[in-house]
Amino acid sequence: MILTSQAFKEGGQIPEQYTCDGMNVSPPLVWSGVPAGTKSLVLFIDDPDAPDPEHPKMDWTHWLLYNIPPETTSLQEGTRHLPPGTRSGWTDFKLDQYRGPCPPVGNHRYFHRLYALDILLPDLGRASKTEIESAMKGHILGNAELVGKYRRR
Repeated sequence: MILTSQAFKEGGQIPEQYTCDGMNVSPPLVWSGVPAGTKSLVLFIDDPDAPDPEHPKMDWTHWLLYNIPPETTSLQEGTRHLPPGTRSGWTDFKLDQYRGPCPPVGNHRYFHRLYALDILLPDLGRASKTEIESAMKGHILGNAELVGKYRRR
């Protein structure tokens, strides 16, 4: 599987408009190569460098989506209407929607991870990343990753 964004390249800087310093909208994401037999997709966006890249203490979750239909190949910038059947998990912002990079210090990495599953997950409600990962265990057919960076001015 391949995951890309027209907003930033692998390892590149995420533009300000997708952060707390800008419009705080989700970046456009496009993927391909979803394996045959995929029943659903899962998307995680998280920051493993929180709160400080020099002394990371936690993995901060910015967006969690699960049960994305397998025929879906992209999410538009600022996605407000999710593909039918898609569920949102509970982020570390205590929200069920996207919140962009807002690092307190340093240049943080933001991992965009897409997983193809051989099942449709049950409705997990406001599930955390850990809960969704647990439900996915043993059902991953493929995955893709895109990393962007952001440092506040």
